[in-house]
Amino acid sequence: VVSTQSTGSSGINAEYGKQWYQRRVRGVLNYYTNYYYKSNLRNCKMSSGLKGLKNPFLDLDQNGKVQAYYIWIDGSGENIRGKTRTLDEVPKSIADLPEWNFDGSSTNQSTGENSDVYIRPVSIFKDPFRRGENILVMCECYAPDDTPHPTNLRHECNELMEECKAEVPWFGIEQEYTLFDSSGKHPLGWPENGFPGPQGPYYCGVGADKIKGRTIVEAHYRACMYAGVKIAGSNGEVMPSQWEYQVGPCEGITMGDHLWVSRYILSRVAEEFDSVVSFDPKPIPGDWNGAGCHTNISTAVMREAGGMAHIITAIEAMSTKHKEHIEAYDPTKGADNARRLTGRHETARLHEQF
Repeated sequence: VVSTQSTGSSGINAEYGKQWYQRRVRGVLNYYTNYYYKSNLRNCKMSSGLKGLKNPFLDLDQNGKVQAYYIWIDGSGENIRGKTRTLDEVPKSIADLPEWNFDGSSTNQSTGENSDVYIRPVSIFKDPFRRGENILVMCECYAPDDTPHPTNLRHECNELMEECKAEVPWFGIEQEYTLFDSSGKHPLGWPENGFPGPQGPYYCGVGADKIKGRTIVEAHYRACMYAGVKIAGSNGEVMPSQWEYQVGPCEGITMGDHLWVSRYILSRVAEEFDSVVSFDPKPIPGDWNGAGCHTNISTAVMREAGGMAHIITAIEAMSTKHKEHIEAYDPTKGADNARRLTGRHETARLHEQF
């Protein structure tokens, strides 16, 4: 405790002494107050997460219960949502998993007065984060009247896949993405002010001056393998902090399930490293490559001798639906891809006919 009373000694005016002591007290209090809050903010930041350390609570016994993380695509058509429920035993098949629901008004999926949206399991993967018997569950969305929700594109896709099942369609997806820091606005590892050097040395590069985020990439790869996602490879891309991984070959509707679960795992892994994943087709404007999701498809006859003739026939048929396909490739009916498909940076022009 510091007294604010003047000592009256050494000829110091009492009023002046009082003011002098008050200034000293304020200074001391400001110093310690600022130090206290700054110190605690630092401590809060340091203690806000495990910072790569193993979560000790995940070793606790689950008493025979299973945690099932239900995953679905929200009203944006591109973002993933999910929540956990407890199962009394390990499910032997999809039929053992219960239907569930969520509030669609919070995911831009409410269809009217009744905002309930029902989620039905369609595929199961092992959970690489909780491990053990815990699972990830990919789901379809249904409206309260039991019809496929307007955002449920998987339902129609599955019907089409069943119609052409005899063709044995195989899909392989090349998913490009960009890593950002925790703000979601600054590319991971880029200079705070300015830009990295021009594109050229980053594609499939090696070295800290060329590659950013490899720890996330390797963790994602291994997590997908553990989960049962059919990941096929990965590589650094043309723009720094940009990567690609491949999924497949997968037959029919399983391609979509494996791709969406791989995206969930990627975002969830990046979350552990305080990073954000962007699948935006052109996340950085200017002289930088965009990020695509390239789709490779073949049918049984295309993979046999003389298959090239069937490939050419398919390409010619698809060429008549170019505009329709472009509008289906992103939730903004092609507006997002218009920023990427400019004829530059290894792309064709948006409406260029092949």
